[in-house]
Amino acid sequence: MNVSDVKFGLNTFGDVTVDAAGAPVHQAQVIRDVIEEGRLADRVGIDYFAVGEHHRADFAVSAPDVVLAGLATVTDTIRLGTAVTVLSSDDPIRVFERFSTIDAMSEGRADIILGRGSFIESFPLFGFDLAQYEELFSEKLDLFAALLPEEPVTWSGELRPPLENQEVYPRTENGMTAWVAVGGSPESVIRAARYKMPLMLAVIGGNARRFRPFADLYRQANEQLGNGDLPIGVHSPGFVADTDEEARELLMPHWLDNRNVIGKERGWGPAGPDEFDSEVRHGALAVGSPDTVARKIADAIQALGLSRFDLKYSNGPMPHEHLMRCIELYGTEVIPRVRRILEREA
Repeated sequence: MNVSDVKFGLNTFGDVTVDAAGAPVHQAQVIRDVIEEGRLADRVGIDYFAVGEHHRADFAVSAPDVVLAGLATVTDTIRLGTAVTVLSSDDPIRVFERFSTIDAMSEGRADIILGRGSFIESFPLFGFDLAQYEELFSEKLDLFAALLPEEPVTWSGELRPPLENQEVYPRTENGMTAWVAVGGSPESVIRAARYKMPLMLAVIGGNARRFRPFADLYRQANEQLGNGDLPIGVHSPGFVADTDEEARELLMPHWLDNRNVIGKERGWGPAGPDEFDSEVRHGALAVGSPDTVARKIADAIQALGLSRFDLKYSNGPMPHEHLMRCIELYGTEVIPRVRRILEREA
């Protein structure tokens, strides 16, 4: 691993935040705040800023590509992408057209992460059958991969009409990078390698080291397919403050609020401070001072041989001003510390 090549990103789902009095902020303001957060990430030198797609009340962003288009006009160097685009309930051609447009607006800074998504609201909303959950993603990813060479496409599948020598516009100037998000399925890992797409592992619970078999499988598949070394990234939650105590105190109520809303929908038991503490100490949550968070990120990068680490900095209704401080510390304090650790221990 070349330490200088490791990239660092920030991810947000546009969680609906609260104000100083604890009242929910309007979704419109949350979207404007996400733009401000992305601009700050650009100013402090972060490599990637990615926005998730959801269709529910607690997340403001349902059209991340529109948010990214706005960011493309007010940022300079940061790469802009999704976390993730729910390809199963979208049209691959329209997705490609939107992102090639963002790529033009940003002068070549658009990336996309394609996934099935861990939430299912988009399926009934857009008229898709959940019984076809796997088939929809598999076929649409196949079509999207066929679009990447940006040449006339002849393609056929089972779920939409075929294409015959079809051209898709606008074309990009230097090609588009499409990552595939994987939550823990070996078949999905192999599929990413088969399409020669970089792999983004969603490490949202438990220690990152338990994902080593997936990273190894991806490398083995790429070797067998003759792909060479392709990037592996991780999307993982966390929060940075000036001290460990402040970070935990600020994040815990919002993390628990978010976790228990989703947990109730999915039949999980309620979580309390002990579960939060366990995830911080032993699991995926990278929470604390710049030193503490840097050490945890460096451990994940070393354990999995990562090319990219994205911190999901929005975790529940955390007020915007605390998110801004987290972004500032991540860019100015955490990332330099991670690089020093990796260089020292290379």
